[in-house]
Amino acid sequence: MAGRALVQWEENRRNAPESLTVDIYTGGPAPDGLDGVAFYQVPYAPSTQGVDERLDIIGRMPSLEVLQLTSAGFEHVLELLPDHVTLCNGRGLHDASTAEHALGLILAAQRDLPRWALDQRGHRWSPAPLRSLADRRVVIVGHGSIGRAIERRLLPFETEVVRVASRARPEEDVHGVDELPALLPHADIVVLVTPLNEHTRGLFGAAELALLPDDALVVNVGRGPVLDTGALLAEKGRVRASLDVTDPEPLSAEHPLWDAPGVFVTPHVAGGSTAFYPRARAFMDSQLARWASGEPLENVVRPGRG
Repeated sequence: MAGRALVQWEENRRNAPESLTVDIYTGGPAPDGLDGVAFYQVPYAPSTQGVDERLDIIGRMPSLEVLQLTSAGFEHVLELLPDHVTLCNGRGLHDASTAEHALGLILAAQRDLPRWALDQRGHRWSPAPLRSLADRRVVIVGHGSIGRAIERRLLPFETEVVRVASRARPEEDVHGVDELPALLPHADIVVLVTPLNEHTRGLFGAAELALLPDDALVVNVGRGPVLDTGALLAEKGRVRASLDVTDPEPLSAEHPLWDAPGVFVTPHVAGGSTAFYPRARAFMDSQLARWASGEPLENVVRPGRG
């Protein structure tokens, strides 16, 4: 297949099949001549909230056949795509990065690392008893590829992992999300790693938080609106939280989450570590080669129609 592709990384242009014309777009003002673009890799940015120039230019690509994301989430582009465009995501590219960050958020909360960082800055030596991760029951809500990567990292810490997905998979010992009311009263830590859709928006709200034991920890590395911010604030520290994603996002300087008791926030950075970029570039090399040769693409989440 001959065609024009628009990608983020120079390495992919150098490695692309000779039949393709490949140009670079890293974000910002759109390049000229979008009429002929048939394959568009949206430049990666950690947050996928809202529509920006990277997505707005889709409407200026009448020849577009394939939209390639390097994020796992894809809900933010569905309304922008004509029916005939095939949509592929970055499933698997963020597994290691996000799982590492989730583990880091858990350890930071259990071992009070933010407190000790502040004490170091203030030159205070003030030892105190700490929570552990060992022997804790961790409920992973969203047991897909990232959820499995989180589980692999948790098990060596001598935790008990409870798997939850949208539907039960008894053969894999995976509970359905409808079982959460029975699981949450016995959870020490809950990790949210679900995509955002009509079923998961507000999935973890006041009722779910109320079921958790005192001092339980909620970690969100999925999408901000899966966790009800107002309900979390209403807990006033009874339930702790480590959040890489928030609702709203970004947080304004005045937002109460910054100073909420028991809440630790990182600014949606879990997926974009040094582990992500080499994997993403290698994936793009493979995807462009598949497209050029007419082979089936990987990670298709919506085939083109019509």
